[in-house]
Amino acid sequence: MKEVLDDVVRWQAAGRRAAIARVVGVVGSSPREAGAAMAVSDAREVAGSVSGGCVEGAVVEAALEVLAGERDPGVITFGYSDDDAFSVGLTCGGTIHLFVEPVEERVVDATLLGTFRSAVDASEPVALVTVVDGIGVGSKLLVRPGSEPIGTLGNPDLDRVVSRDALGELEAGLSSTRHYGEHGEAREETVSVFIEAFVVPPRMVIFGAVDFTAALANVAKLLGFHVVVCDARAVFATVQRFPMADEVVNTWPDRYLDEIGHSLTERDVVCVLTHDHKFDVPAIVAATKTKAGYIGAMGSRRTNEARAVRLRDAGLADDDIARVMSPIGLDIGARTPEETAISICAEIIAARTGRRAASLRDTAGPIH
Repeated sequence: MKEVLDDVVRWQAAGRRAAIARVVGVVGSSPREAGAAMAVSDAREVAGSVSGGCVEGAVVEAALEVLAGERDPGVITFGYSDDDAFSVGLTCGGTIHLFVEPVEERVVDATLLGTFRSAVDASEPVALVTVVDGIGVGSKLLVRPGSEPIGTLGNPDLDRVVSRDALGELEAGLSSTRHYGEHGEAREETVSVFIEAFVVPPRMVIFGAVDFTAALANVAKLLGFHVVVCDARAVFATVQRFPMADEVVNTWPDRYLDEIGHSLTERDVVCVLTHDHKFDVPAIVAATKTKAGYIGAMGSRRTNEARAVRLRDAGLADDDIARVMSPIGLDIGARTPEETAISICAEIIAARTGRRAASLRDTAGPIH
């Protein structure tokens, strides 16, 4: 949604109307997850994607029909088609449900979408709730922590219950379709709403202003991380060397984690790339005291063995040491900084999704 709104605003400024299709449900395999969006103007301009190409043409036609008043806003479904898989079906064999609606220019919608864009641009958590089936299709509610909701789904009791659930989805970083009674009753399906959660980007804290850091920071930015580069050596940790980083901090790693460690969550990542014991050991000890979902440390197998001894001497238990992915990255034979960055980020993705992969920590032999 946030990726297509700028195009929608530009089209509207030029006097064109627009419709947005959003993935609100997935069954089985699908190229895109819930929340993927595509915007279509009445001049047949397209922004975004909902399926990676499988059903885009059919979605464009549906959006144009909605804009022309030939189809009501609502959910359309695409599944596998043996006869014409590439034009109207998913070749992967799954099923996706999309909600197609016009972008209205009513005052309430403009205020709601304007607030939504401001929150997203400021990286503030926000949930956009839309009625996709049942009473009040298209009604919207914008939910933000610590603020009163904007808009309505048509009933104050429903607004109250859905606002509570939307805050829960925000905390979990999830988007989903939920079903309620007309007044927010549970275990009823009179009203179906899509709760689209936009959370603060996860952080990647990289310790060590070394040659591998720039490559890792670049790949991490592509994956949507807020990247922090931290090194006590001010001559190396500069904005000029790491322009892609969101923050460049000159301090000792353990001191920095003492300041921000309490705010790290399971979505956040700590990568220790210095492979110098005087930096590594304090950084890893401090990192294991946080809730970071991934902690990795660079170094050869010999460096890792020596570091493990030093970590035990520093008071870390074996369970704490086991949290550290070291040598860092997947065993793909990476050699260059760029290949190593891909290896590290692939391991982070595998850790987040719970997939088993050949981590360097769990294999033997040369790491290159």
